[in-house]
Amino acid sequence: MSVRTLALFAVTCLVASACGGGSYGSPPPYPTAPPAPAVADLVNATAALAFDPATLTTQVGHTVTFAFGSVGHSIFFDAAAGAPADIPGVNANTSVSRAFNTAGTFTYTCHIHPYMHGQVVVQ
Repeated sequence: MSVRTLALFAVTCLVASACGGGSYGSPPPYPTAPPAPAVADLVNATAALAFDPATLTTQVGHTVTFAFGSVGHSIFFDAAAGAPADIPGVNANTSVSRAFNTAGTFTYTCHIHPYMHGQVVVQ
């Protein structure tokens, strides 16, 4: 056995014994599962030409993500104090987030499909 291998073996033994490898004391705690990720406020603009959910309720200060699938959509909010910025253009295969920092009901429409309406209720 080389000196380097012997030294590595000695260090490994020291570390293992320092970790309480014996039968004395209490066993090491079991690892706990990581906390569940926060559920995001999400609105899907669907290929069925609808917003899902049509009404989303959230809290002041939360961010809502608008997910656009393969069909292009836009989001224009009705004029209201505290309404976030519109999401203009033809948005497909992307997602865009907006912060809602004011309580109220914010109604929006897809200008590409004007019969598509939704609202975010901020409490």
